[in-house]
Amino acid sequence: MNKNNKIHFEVSERKILLRVFDVLFVLIALYFTGNILDLVYLVTSTSNFYYVIALALYINIIGTVFEMYNLQVASNQYQVLKSAILTASTTVLFYLLTPIFSAELPSNRFQILTFYFTFLLALLLWRTFYVKFLASNRFVQNVILVCERDQVEELILGLENSDPHYRIVAYVNSDRINNDLFEYHFVQHIGVNDLVSFVNENNLFEIVVASQNTEDITVELYQELLHLLESGTTIREYTQVYEDKTQRIPVHYITRDFYKFFPFNRSNNNRLYLLNISIMEQLICIFGLLLGVLLIPFILLGNAIGNRGKLFYNQERVGKNGKIFQILKFRTMINNAEKEGAVFSGPNDNRVTSFGKFLRKTRIDEIPQFLNILKGEMAVIGPRPERPFFVKEIAEIMPFYETRHVIKPGLTGWAQVNYSYGESMDDSLIKLQYDLYYIKHRGVFLDLNIAIKTISTVLFYRGQ
Repeated sequence: MNKNNKIHFEVSERKILLRVFDVLFVLIALYFTGNILDLVYLVTSTSNFYYVIALALYINIIGTVFEMYNLQVASNQYQVLKSAILTASTTVLFYLLTPIFSAELPSNRFQILTFYFTFLLALLLWRTFYVKFLASNRFVQNVILVCERDQVEELILGLENSDPHYRIVAYVNSDRINNDLFEYHFVQHIGVNDLVSFVNENNLFEIVVASQNTEDITVELYQELLHLLESGTTIREYTQVYEDKTQRIPVHYITRDFYKFFPFNRSNNNRLYLLNISIMEQLICIFGLLLGVLLIPFILLGNAIGNRGKLFYNQERVGKNGKIFQILKFRTMINNAEKEGAVFSGPNDNRVTSFGKFLRKTRIDEIPQFLNILKGEMAVIGPRPERPFFVKEIAEIMPFYETRHVIKPGLTGWAQVNYSYGESMDDSLIKLQYDLYYIKHRGVFLDLNIAIKTISTVLFYRGQ
C-alpha cells in the first residue's frame, strides 16, 4: 500500500502552529533588528523572560480578537492583511502602555517606531508565506465518504464549508438497494470493489463512514473497510468528524440514538464552576450597567433623532427549564412593529430604525439585559433566549430544540458569535447545533473563547 508521505495537520494543530510561529517570527525579527541597529528596547524585550511571555500572551489574545486564528481568515490574503495590521497595532500599543509587564519605555521615538514596523513586517511576511505556500496545498486533506446516495450533497457541503482544506474526493454508496453509479459534481463515485485500489493510488487523509443504518452496510463493504483499517488507513464516523470540524452537534443526523451525542459536560452541574461563573457575572453586570448609565445621554439623543418612541421595551422569552420571563432591551424597532404578527427579524428588516441598527450592530441594545442576569433569569453566556411563540413553532418541527433550556439563556453565546441571523427554520437549526455543542462542551476555556469572539463581534460591527 502507498503510504501518505504528505504532512497533514488537524484544525486545532493548524491553529497552534499559527500561534507559535506568530510569536516566534516576531521575536526573531525584533531580536536581530535590535542587535543590528543597537536598539536597547528591542533587545531587552526579546531577552527578558517575563517580557517575552507578556508579548507572546498579547499576540495570542489580541490576535484571537482580530481573528488571526480563524482558518478562513488565515487563508485569505486580504483578510490576513487587515487582521495583521489591527493585531500588530493593538499589541504594540498594549505592550507600550503596560511597562509593569513589559520593558521600560525608550527615551526616543525611533526605537518605538522600529519596534512597531519590525513587529508588523515580521507578522505580514510570515502570514503571506503561510497563505502562498502552506494554506493552499500543504494542509489539504483528501477524504473518501461512505454514505447513502441521497445523503451525498448534504454531507459533503456540511464538512467542506467548515474547513477549506477538507476535500471529499470520492464517495462509496452504502445503499445496497440503489447502488448505481452517480456522480456528484467533482466527487467521484467508486464501487466497493475499487475502494482498496483507489486508496492505494491516491494521497488520502481518511475515510469517513456516514451510514445511518450500519446494518445495511454489506459484508463486502465491511470487509474492505476492515482490510483498510488493518493496513493503517484512518476511518472515522461522520458525526465525530462533523462535530470536530464545525464545532456543532449534527442534530439533523441524529435519530433515536440521541443519548450517544449528548453526554452533557459535567460543568453544567459543577458547583465550583457555577459559583465562579456567578461571581464573574456579578462583576460583569456591575461594569455593564455602569457603562449603560454613561451611554444613556447618547442613546436618548439618538432616540430623539432616529428612533422616536420609548427608550426600553419588554418581551416574553423562554428561560431555563422552560420558565417564561420578561427580557429588557433598548428599543430598536418602530412602534407597533408586530401589528401583523410575530416574524423572525432579518438582516434587512425594515422595521428596525436607523438608530436601532446602530444599537444592534454594536450590541448596545442588549445592555439592559444585565438586569435580567442580576435577577438570575439569564447568564452572560448561554443559548439566546427565544420567544414562546417561536419556541413552540420550532420545537414541533425540530427535535431537541427545547434541550437548549437545560441551562440559563445568555446575553452572548456560541451560536451568537459563530452565526448571525436566525430568520428561518434552517438558520434556527444551525444555531441549535451550536447551542447544543456549547451545552455538551461547556467549560472555562470555551467561555473564554466566546468572550473573546464577542469582543470581535462588537469591534467588527457584526451585531444583530
